[in-house]
Amino acid sequence: MTSIKTVLKNAAESLQTLSESAFLDAEILLCTAIDKDRSYLRAWPDQPLNPDQIETYEALLAERRQGKPIAYITGHKEFWSRDFLVSPDVLIPRPDTELLVELSLALIPKNQPTKIIDLGTGSGIIAITLATECPYAQIIATDMSEAALHIAKRNAMNHKVDNIQFFQSNWFEKVPAGKVDLIVSNPPYIAAYDPHLQDGDLRFEPITALVAVQEGLSDICIIAENARDWLENGGFLLIEHGYNQEHGIQAIFTKLGYDHIQTHRDLSGQPRVTSGQYLALA
Repeated sequence: MTSIKTVLKNAAESLQTLSESAFLDAEILLCTAIDKDRSYLRAWPDQPLNPDQIETYEALLAERRQGKPIAYITGHKEFWSRDFLVSPDVLIPRPDTELLVELSLALIPKNQPTKIIDLGTGSGIIAITLATECPYAQIIATDMSEAALHIAKRNAMNHKVDNIQFFQSNWFEKVPAGKVDLIVSNPPYIAAYDPHLQDGDLRFEPITALVAVQEGLSDICIIAENARDWLENGGFLLIEHGYNQEHGIQAIFTKLGYDHIQTHRDLSGQPRVTSGQYLALA
C-alpha cells in the first residue's frame, strides 16, 4: 500500500503548475478524502492508505486539476477563525473581507443593542461574524439568491446564532422599514470586461455576485443612495470594493451627502473598504 507521505508528494507535484500552494492543497484534499485533520498527516506520514481512500483522493485531485477551487471541492472555508460551509452558489470567503468586519466592530458597541443590515450576505460570513462578536446586535441579512440564503442559514445554525433575520431581497426591496446603526455590504463590483474574471477561482464563482455594470459601480450606487432611508442619524455605511475604485466610490458618497468619508486599505495595502457617515439635515 502507498503511504501518506508518498501520496502527498505525488499529488503536490501534479498540482505544481496549477497552484501556488500545491502541497497545502494536496494536504487539504487528503484530509477530506480520509476524514482526518492535517495534524494526523504529520503524525503518521508512513501510514498506508487503502484503495478506497486513494480512489476518493484521486477524484478530488482530478477536480482540482480542472481548476475547481479547494473551497468548492471540500465545501468549507475558514473566515475570522471560524469554519463556514460554502458552495458554488456563494462567493468564497476571502481574508480581504475581514477588514470590513474589523471596521464594523470598531463602530458598534459590543455589549449594547445595535441594529445592522448586511446586504448581499452570500454564505453569511459578515452577518454571522458580527452576530457572534456582538450578541446584543439585531442583524438583517439579505440576498437575492435563495440558494445562497440556504447556505447562510445553515452557517448561522452551525454557529448557534439566533440574532439574524434573513430575507430574500434585491438589496433593500424586502427589508422591513426601520432605522439601523450600520449597513455593510460586499456587493458585486467587478466590471464585466475585467480580465481577472477568467483567472483562478473567479471562473467558478457565481457571476451575479461578482459583476456589476457602470464600471462595476451600479450596485454600489443603488446601495449608497437607498441606505440613507434606513440609517439612523449618525449611522455608517461600509462597502467593500475593488482596488481601483477608491476615487469613484468616494465621489458617489460625496454626491449623496455622506460625511467623514474614508477609504481603508487591506493587509496588502490595497484600497478595499470605503465608509461614510449619514448625518441628517436639521
